Amino acid sequence: MSGGGHAAKGGGHGRPKKGHEEEEHENHERWLVSYADMMTLLMVLFIVLFAISQVDQKKFAELKNGLAVGFGHPSVAFNGGEASLMESSDSNSPMDLSSGIGGTTSDATAVQDAVAAKERAQASQRQTAAQQEVQNFEQIKQKITENLTRQDLQNQVRYSIDERGLVVTIVTSGIVFNGNEATLLPAGRSIIDGVGPAIAGLPNKIEVDGHTNQLAGGTGTYPSGWELSTARAASVLRLLHTDAGIPETRLMAAGFADTKPLYPATDPRAAALNRRVEIIVLSNLPADTRTLLPSAATN
Repeated sequence: MSGGGHAAKGGGHGRPKKGHEEEEHENHERWLVSYADMMTLLMVLFIVLFAISQVDQKKFAELKNGLAVGFGHPSVAFNGGEASLMESSDSNSPMDLSSGIGGTTSDATAVQDAVAAKERAQASQRQTAAQQEVQNFEQIKQKITENLTRQDLQNQVRYSIDERGLVVTIVTSGIVFNGNEATLLPAGRSIIDGVGPAIAGLPNKIEVDGHTNQLAGGTGTYPSGWELSTARAASVLRLLHTDAGIPETRLMAAGFADTKPLYPATDPRAAALNRRVEIIVLSNLPADTRTLLPSAATN
């Protein structure tokens, strides 16, 4: 009896207690997973950066050559058998940002030199064209002077060259217009007859501007100096058309009253010389070249 009881008691010690679980061991290497993920992301980042830093050699050479030809200068990439930018550097190395976009400092300087050379050539061409235009105006001036000298009227006109073209200034004294009148006197008609033939055969447009002085006197039958100055310009324009045969399409008239004086009212010359009509032979040159006319006329 006692032996059987002992066996039963021993069997109770051999079974684990109900509900008992072994503790899970802590994993000390989990950080390796996060580290590997981070390294993978960094590798992908550097691969992307490396890929976008590469230059397509063929497309770059075509762009470089096209820019050089566009500026009127032989391509620095293919000039004289010199090595191009991409040939002189490691084609597999990233782009050197310190030397410009896909180019060396020498190449950037060459492009700048090409642009500067193009600009100098254009400036030289404009200056040459302006000088030639001034010579043409001098010939017109000489013809007008010869025509007026025959009638001893050469001192009734003055000449200047500005950005518009050749300006023939006729002082509207008593021999050209009576006071406050817009009808040309015989001497005034003779002056226009001397100017007209010298400019009739030109391709240039002709502008006639009327000006009054700043005196406080009346303007006769005209409401103001605007109407008087415009009427005088129109009288000259009409004579250039009817007597000199200049087509209407080449003629225009304008009146400026006393808004564009040659001399201030305090100047003794103002009363006589601000009262004038200007016949302007307009230049056909581009605007950026016309601005050079005054300087070309003084050289």
